Amino acid sequence: MALPTYASPLEKVWHYTYLAICGAIFFFLIAPIVVIIPLSFNVEPYFTFTDRMLSFDPDGYSLRWYDSLLTFGMARPDAPRDLSWWADAWRNAKWVNAAKSSIIIGFFSTILATVLGTLAALGLSRPEMPYRRAIMAMLISPMIVPIIITATGMFFFYSNPCEPLTWIGLNPECGRLAGTYLGVILAHATLGIPFVIITVTATLIGFDQSLNRAAASLGANPRTTFFRITMPLILPGVISGALFAFVTSFDEVVAVLFIAGPDQQTIPRQMWNGIREQISPAILAVATLLVIFSIALLTTVELLRRRSERLRGLTPR
Repeated sequence: MALPTYASPLEKVWHYTYLAICGAIFFFLIAPIVVIIPLSFNVEPYFTFTDRMLSFDPDGYSLRWYDSLLTFGMARPDAPRDLSWWADAWRNAKWVNAAKSSIIIGFFSTILATVLGTLAALGLSRPEMPYRRAIMAMLISPMIVPIIITATGMFFFYSNPCEPLTWIGLNPECGRLAGTYLGVILAHATLGIPFVIITVTATLIGFDQSLNRAAASLGANPRTTFFRITMPLILPGVISGALFAFVTSFDEVVAVLFIAGPDQQTIPRQMWNGIREQISPAILAVATLLVIFSIALLTTVELLRRRSERLRGLTPR
C-alpha cells in the first residue's frame, strides 16, 4: 500500500520498519515448513541439503522417499507392480495403513464433533439460555487445557468408563474404550467440538432471528425452519468447523499415544515411531503431503468464509 504524499519522514520510516518486521515474522513462521519440501526429494538418506541439491543437479533429486511410502512394510516390494503388488501395498504397507486409520478416525470423529458442536452452538446462541458463559467455557476447555492433561484423563477414564457409576453404588460391566477405534474416535471428537462451536457461533452472530419467527408465523414447524432457513445460512460455518475438526483429528498424536492400541496406527503416530525407531526422509515426504493437504483445507475454509459473508450481506457480491 502506497504512503500518502503528506506522510512525514518519521511515518515513512515506521511504515517500512513495520513491513520489515512483518516480513521477518512471516519468514520465521514459514521457513521451517518450506524447507522440508525440497529435502523430501533428496536422493540421499540425509536430512540436509547435499552439494548436488544446492547446485540444482537433477541427479540429486529423486522420488524414492515418496515411493517408500507405498513399499515400506510390504511383503514383496520388489515384485512387478501389477494388481497383486497394489493389493500387497494396500494390506501391508505401514504408511498406507496409517493413512487408512487416520481417514477412518478423522471421518467419524468429524461427523460426531460437527453434529454435537452445531447443536451446542445453536443452544448457546439463544439469549434465554442460562449460564451461557459457563457452559461455553466448559465446552471449549479441551482446546485450552494442555493436551497432555486431557489425554491422561481420557486414558484413566477409558480404561474403566463405568467406574464413576460405582461411586453411587452401581457396578455395571463395561468394556474398555482404551485401545479401540471407538475410544480414539470419541477422544478426537472431544478435541474437535470446540472448533465447531466457535465457528458456528461466529456464523450465528450475524444471523437474523426474525427469519425463524417469520417462518413460524407462516406455519413452518421447528424442523422445517431449521433445515430450510437456518441450516443453509450457517452451512459455511458448519463446514469450516468440520474441516478444523478433521484437521485436529488428522494431526493429533498425544491422545493417540495414550489411548490407541497397536491397530490404531495413525499418520502422526507412524511419524513419531519413525523418528524414534528408524529415521528416514520418508517422514519429510509425508510432511510435504500434509502441508499440501493443509493448504487445500485452509483455502477451502477461506472460500467458505467469503461465501458466508456474502450470504449474510456483509460484503458485496
